[in-house]
Parts: sequence; structure tokens; C-alpha cells
Amino acid sequence: MKTTSTQKNQENAIVVIVCSKKGDALQRKKDETVRLAYSAGLNVVHDFYQIIKDFNKATVLGSGKVEEIKKYIETCEEVIDIVIVDYPLSGSQMKNLSDMLGVRVLDRVGLIIDIFAKGAQSREAKLQIKLAQDRYILPRLSQLQGTSGRFGSGGVGMRGPGETKLELNRRVLEKEISSLQEQIDKIKSQRQVSRRERLSSNLPKIALVGYTNAGKSSLLNCLVKESIYADDKYFATLDTTSRKLYLSDGKYAILTDTVGFISDLPHQLVDAFSSTLEEAADADLILHVVDVSLDSIENGMKEYQANMKVTNELLDSLGATKNRIVVYNKADMLKKPMLIGEKEVLVSTKNKTGLPVLLAMIEKAIYNE
Repeated sequence: MKTTSTQKNQENAIVVIVCSKKGDALQRKKDETVRLAYSAGLNVVHDFYQIIKDFNKATVLGSGKVEEIKKYIETCEEVIDIVIVDYPLSGSQMKNLSDMLGVRVLDRVGLIIDIFAKGAQSREAKLQIKLAQDRYILPRLSQLQGTSGRFGSGGVGMRGPGETKLELNRRVLEKEISSLQEQIDKIKSQRQVSRRERLSSNLPKIALVGYTNAGKSSLLNCLVKESIYADDKYFATLDTTSRKLYLSDGKYAILTDTVGFISDLPHQLVDAFSSTLEEAADADLILHVVDVSLDSIENGMKEYQANMKVTNELLDSLGATKNRIVVYNKADMLKKPMLIGEKEVLVSTKNKTGLPVLLAMIEKAIYNE
């Protein structure tokens, strides 16, 4: 007799998009949150949204919307494991929603931290993620302790380097945060020494920056002819990667990949990954990689233009060089010709087109400024 396993490979999720005003880019927020959930390994079963003028202090969402979501969970053919709310929730709000809905609830910040936890490879990245997790958990500790037993200790939002232990008391958690910070500071000082050596090498420094999943790692692989890990997920690579790039006539540069940007990046992770952002601040040239295939329009702006705006604002806040080349990637997916500017280039890392033009532009930007 044939038997079928009932074990699920993925947790089923509901996504709730919260907009504070009608002008919010609802579709963009929804697409991004669903993509984040996918990157965390979740199967998104359904999505809800609510435009809120006055936030409910207890749950953020209005009581009618909470009841609508609860009814869906109770009648859905799929078992819903988790509800993702695209809004930063306090510990009490998370607990209140969890109690009302009868499932685990995670906010945007916790979801992004979870994705970073999955992608951390180096010792430094793992330490930084653990620090971000602890700082996220600390103000929510009592509320999270109240819900973890009912929904188990595993799954999205409950994993990472060393696995999050919600039974830790506040004093132990504060001590761990202090210890993690000391270890990170030590690694950071060691990295600054090697960075100074790199800066004194007289080789120009190029930083690959851009919105997450724009294809930075794929572009680095094409330019230096290597096979560094790249995936079609948000934050697939977190650790800084530097390689020597050959230009022409014995000219070289150091090409560094950085962590992808995203709108409303949790401040815990901006602090934790300041090291990779420092590479952009120190660069002689920035290659701003853009996924040009994201051409849906909302509020009069294409999605890739909105992504560029987020990245440029972060670069400007870092004081990064204005010597930038915009690399429009995934040109093979363009539906019609695109007009580009002087320091812009169309490439396809999939078809390997546009790369010679980009290399010539890099050499000109570095040596003929």
C-alpha cells in the first residue's frame, strides 16, 4: 500500500501590508514583502492590506481587519503557521495579534533579521546577526516568552546562529549583547588593518552596490570570471567579497561586493552591517547595479527607479563618492528599447552582453577623471 508523508517542507504564511496613507506604494510594498517571505522559505498563501489613519495601539490593525484575518485562518484549507505584518510591531502588539489570531506573528524587522540569519556564513556575519537578534528580542522578551511555548521554538523568526533562546532572562541577554559587541569590535579592528593595507596598495577601489537581488554577485562573477554564490533571493549573500579586477594594459582594480539595500532596512542591521557599507564609503568608484526588469509603475515611478532612489539616499548619507556608474542589469528582459545617460550602461549577466562597454567605462572613470 502506498503511504503519503504529511510533513510540510515549508511553513504557510499570510502577509499583511500596512499603509499609513493612500499615496503609499501598495503594490510595491506587497511585492517586496512577499519576496522577503519567499526568501525566508515561507509559502505565502494569501495577503491582506489595510490603509490606516489612526493606528490601534494594541494591534496596529483595526479590529475589523483582525477579525477578517482570523476568519480566513479558521476557514482556510491550508494550515496557516505564521502571519507576517509589514510594519514594526512592539512586543505587546505582536503578542496581542498572536493571541487573537491563534498563530505566530512576526513583523517586517523580525522577518529581515531571520533572512540575514539564514544567509550568514562568516564568523563575523554570524556574530552580527546574533547581536541584531538579541537587540530585537530584548525589548520584546516578556511578550515573546508568553507565546513561544504555544507555537514551538523553531521556524521563521525563531532561528539563527546558536538558535534564539527565548527563555533567557534580561540580565543574561544584556550580558550576551555586551560580549557579542566586544567580539565584533575586535574583528572590526582586525578588518580595518587589512583594509588599510588594501587602501595603501595603490589599486583603485570599486564597490558594487544596489538594491537586494539586483544581480551584484552575478555581475562580480562575470567581471572577475569566478563562481561566487548568487541566488534569486533577497540577501542571498551577506559577507563582503573582494576580488582583483583586470582592466587593460596591466591595469587592475579591487572590486568589492556589498550587502543589498532595501527600503526601511531595520536600524539593527544598518548598525550590524556597517562594515560592508564602509566599503562603499571608501570606494573610488561605485557601480550602482539596478534590476531594470522591474518596470511596473506605481505613483508615477517605475519600481527600479524607486529602488535607485533608496540606494542613492543611503549612499549620499554615507558620504560615498559621486563617481558612480549606473549598471542596468537584466537588459535581456527589457520589453522595448531604453534611453540611457552618459554614465549608464545596459548589461545582462545572463547573456554576458554589455560587459566590454562597462569595463571601458570603469577604466575611463578611474583613470581619466
